[in-house]
Formats: sequence, C-alpha cells, structure tokens
Amino acid sequence: MEALAKDLGFRTISDYLRHLHNSQVRKTQKSAKDAVPKESNIQEFYRTNLGTMYCGNSLDYLFNVAEENSVDLIMTSPPFGLVRKKKYGNEDADKYCDWFRPFAEGFKRVLKDTGSLVIDIGGAWIPGSPTRSLYHFELVIMLVKEYGFHLCQEHYWWNPSKLPTPAEWVNVRRVRVKDAVNTVWWLSKTPFPKANNRRILSPYSDSMLELLENGYQAKERPSGHVISDKFAKNNGGAVPPNLLAIANTESSGQYQDFCREHGYPIHPARFPDQLPEYFIRFLTDPGDFVLDPFGGSCVTGKVAESLNRKWACVELNAGYLQGAISRFESSATSNQTDSKKNKKSKVKSVKYEIWAPCSLPLNDNEPLIADGGKTRPQASKAKEDVEQLVCKDSDQ
Repeated sequence: MEALAKDLGFRTISDYLRHLHNSQVRKTQKSAKDAVPKESNIQEFYRTNLGTMYCGNSLDYLFNVAEENSVDLIMTSPPFGLVRKKKYGNEDADKYCDWFRPFAEGFKRVLKDTGSLVIDIGGAWIPGSPTRSLYHFELVIMLVKEYGFHLCQEHYWWNPSKLPTPAEWVNVRRVRVKDAVNTVWWLSKTPFPKANNRRILSPYSDSMLELLENGYQAKERPSGHVISDKFAKNNGGAVPPNLLAIANTESSGQYQDFCREHGYPIHPARFPDQLPEYFIRFLTDPGDFVLDPFGGSCVTGKVAESLNRKWACVELNAGYLQGAISRFESSATSNQTDSKKNKKSKVKSVKYEIWAPCSLPLNDNEPLIADGGKTRPQASKAKEDVEQLVCKDSDQ
C-alpha cells in the first residue's frame, strides 16, 4: 500500500485512504437536481411592489423559478448545525455540508458575477464535550474548494445581550467563556464583487475628532507603518471593522404582537434588522435584487424593501410567513395599545462597551480547575453561580 500510494503521488497511506474515501462519497452523493422536488410546489404567498414571499422549498425556487445570474445579493441565515434540535428544523453538524451542497449549487446558479453571498452561521459544541464543532469552517472550505466561491472577508456578529451559554461549561463547570459571536461569511463568484464601504461608515471616535480638529503630524509609528498627512482628512466617518456589535434583544414589537394576536408561531431565530441592512447597503445599489432562501419571518425582505431593493424570501413554514406579513402592512398594528405606539424607538447610535482583557484584579484564591471541567462541581455551588451570572447578564 505504501508503494502504491507513492506511485500515485500520495505522501502517506493516510492521504491515499482519504482520497479513496472521498472518491466513494462523491459517487454516492446525490446531485443538486436530485434534491430538487420533481414537481414544483412552490407558491407565491405575499407580494409587495418590490418583492415576493414564497412558501416552499428554496431548492425549487433556485432551480425552477429564479433565472440564472439574476441575484445581486444572497443574504441569509440558514438553519445552524446544532446539537439540540430546534422547532425550525436545524441540521446535524456532522451532516451539514452534505445537506448544504444542493443549495450551494443553486446559489452559484442564480448569483451574478458582481454579486455576493452572505451567510450568517452560528457555531456548535460537540455533544458532551467543552470543544467546538468545525462544521461552519468545513462549510466555507467546501464552498471555496468545491464550488469555486471566493471568501471576500469574514465578519463576526457580536450579540452583547447574549446569555452566558453554553451553561454547562460557562456557568456550572466554569471552564469556558460566554459564546456570543456568530461568524458571517461574505463570499462571491469572482474576487471582485461590487462593494463600497463609504455606504457603511461609522462615527469617528472622540480621539479621531480631536485629531481632525487639532491636526496630525505625519510620521512613522512604532509598528513601522507610515501615517501620512492624509490621515487627518475628514472622510465623513470611519471605515467600520468586521466586528458587528448588534444586540438582539427584541421580545416585543410589531411582528411579535401581530403573531401573538393572531396565534401565529414566532420564529425563534430572527436576526436583527441592522445585520442585513449593513450588507445590503454595502453590497447593492437601489433597484438590485436581494434573495433570502431561508426567509424565516422575512427580516431580509423588510430591510430590502425599506432600502428600495427588489427582493424575494423563501420559507417552508407557512405559519412563519403569516406573521411576516406584519412587517409590510401598517394595518397589522392597528390593535396595539397607545402605550406601545408611544414607545420611543432605539437609535442606531447605541454604543456597547468592550472591556479590555483582565480588567478586574486577579483573585489568587480562585485556583484553576485542574481536571478542565471533567467533573461537575457540587450542585448547590453550581446553581448559585448560574443564578448570579444570569442576573448579571440581564442587568447588562
């Protein structure tokens, strides 16, 4: 086997066996066309002047309804590969790439060469272990290696309001920190999709405003970077980082009130408006077409509509789409109380504080957990720690 592996150009027997395994997997995999429903059952559910909600399988839409090279931005949050099953039908982490392949082929079919694919995807933990699944990394590698997508840039959506989870490893055994970041992959069919970061500028910091007012002396910084006098030019705002600080705290509002009033299910995994708004402003022009193939309650469609973009959302669950109608009809809130109507909406300039690491003094009386959390602490102590952490997080 060693000789044969070398003759075929493989460094080790392990590489050769992996090659044989992958070849067999590819032979047994169904093509994207096999995954598309044989009879088109997708139905138009709701329409506005700019967009349409569809009820049905998004593979049906990608291969039977949408035209090739017709979409400027696919902005979506597919079901995550989670350990615990959710009501909206998430996929097992270890089978995630196989499940996703037909969608990847469909995305490539409908996306323009100048367009972008943006995928918000959360991480997962390996069952019974304080270690992470690699499924979301395997997904982006698959999209690049197998389907020819280019990874333009990864973003990280930090949700400051996230509860300290996973509770077992964060609150009980105290061997991990709060998991509060989703990865957002920005991909494209070519290395040069259209984009303009002047559309998404952030306010200057106080120190930068002071520098603009008092001037800056061009010089070389200790890092070796040469900062020219152009650094002191006011460009109307700062280029934002790829860390997106957006709290996802909405538990009441037009959508939720409408669902409760009519008995419709509330989608449990909605992303906040600011997330699709950031990428729609960044990567599309007015009149461009935005698609969310895992539409949920159609947040993407609502934001696209408000920004004068054409759009389509596809969702399997008709109940979620019933509630989504409230995002487009002002009459849906007619039964709200006056107190709710008079609530002031939060401004977008909300600032979130990120403490520097090790901001609190070291407590030497807290020894390391020598077994790495392999055994649980006493139940009373663990319960007390959980209650304190949850209360503290709620206050924040």
